[in-house]
Amino acid sequence: MNAVVIAVGVMLLLSLFRVNVVFALITGAFAGGLVGGLDVKDTVAAFTDGVGGGANIALSYALLGGFAVAISHTGLPKWLVDNVLKVVSKKEDSRGKALSKALIIFVILLISCFSQNLIPIHIAFIPLLIPPLLYIMNEMQIDRRLIACVLTFGLTAPYILLPVGFGQLFQQLLAENIQKSGLDVNVADIPGTLLIPVGGMVIGLLFAIFVSYRKPRRYTNASIEEEGNNTTYTMKGIIFSFLAIIVTMVAQISTSSMIFGALSGIVVLYLSGSVKWNEADSLLTQGMQMMAFIGFVMIAASGFAEVLAQTGDVESLVKSSANLIGDNKSVGALLMLIVGLLVTMGIGSSFSTIPIIATIFVPLALELGFSPLATISLVGTAAALGDAGSPASDSTLGPTAGLNADGQHNHIWDSCVPTFLHYNIPLVIFGWIAAMIL
Repeated sequence: MNAVVIAVGVMLLLSLFRVNVVFALITGAFAGGLVGGLDVKDTVAAFTDGVGGGANIALSYALLGGFAVAISHTGLPKWLVDNVLKVVSKKEDSRGKALSKALIIFVILLISCFSQNLIPIHIAFIPLLIPPLLYIMNEMQIDRRLIACVLTFGLTAPYILLPVGFGQLFQQLLAENIQKSGLDVNVADIPGTLLIPVGGMVIGLLFAIFVSYRKPRRYTNASIEEEGNNTTYTMKGIIFSFLAIIVTMVAQISTSSMIFGALSGIVVLYLSGSVKWNEADSLLTQGMQMMAFIGFVMIAASGFAEVLAQTGDVESLVKSSANLIGDNKSVGALLMLIVGLLVTMGIGSSFSTIPIIATIFVPLALELGFSPLATISLVGTAAALGDAGSPASDSTLGPTAGLNADGQHNHIWDSCVPTFLHYNIPLVIFGWIAAMIL
């Protein structure tokens, strides 16, 4: 058996049975290492070496959590909620409530899309925006699985399609690895080739909104009301909160570091007096605790990826798939997408998946007679597959961190499974269509 299939299968099975994702990743890595020919000592060593690769992202999220709590302390989220409530409270009839629900969904979708391209702060906005909105969503009985789908769409589709912000990084990485693998491509051609797969995600989003999760779902308000009543805000705090967000954005873009971006925003809040110095330690600790789970998952995912790399079974999986393909382009496109799904579901990062699969997929695609545009579509879609739906992806961990602020949203069954069904399945279908017609 292939170590990648076993490792990912064990991890996903344990996760579906509500085993902690960190434990599931460690167990999956251990199983994959042993199946892949590593002994216990080598498996542990590979995992230990790999966890260091997740330290940067874990620290980034910890500081972003501290920044989020500091922003919350200024009252910006409450100010936002109060203004939303002014609009929502005026709409008491059924049509008005439907419009209010649509407004909330649209605002969340817009901000999540902006977080990837226009204001590239990634998931940092979620702990700022979502917990204060839970009270409103509960009153309107909005299914949080729908909001998870909306957030995950905004965290993935824009960077796949649009060549700015994180999208620029994704498409540059895609072009560089395809070129290294023997095919000259133009970065400007990438957005057009990935338009069809992203179109599949749009259909998945619309299906989630109008079919899957349109019915009301009840949640309790007790813990949210308790927390919200203690927050006050002043216009000075609101102004400096917006300034801190802008500084964070500029610092992150100029340094290419979420760590220094978050740190810059925190410094602005402290220097402005919006957050008192004697509160700094407790606020940062609270924020780091809030994002600690994501950080630990990312660390474990890095170890998981390193174990799979040491077994060499990623390449073996691709070659085995190639042997099954023969000269059949249709089957070849489908198998390449499924392999990409397996790899990304395991390591939780489309960015990390690109270098792994491009070296094998590009020569295979050229051998099968796929055009350069079809090859770009195959590699790009295969890499993006699994980012939505993976228990180890920040595209699902981020939504869970916000939606589970009151303990009523399960990471696997309320974030991962819904996003997997609504995005990965359409991506496979529309990615295959793109490969066949381009």
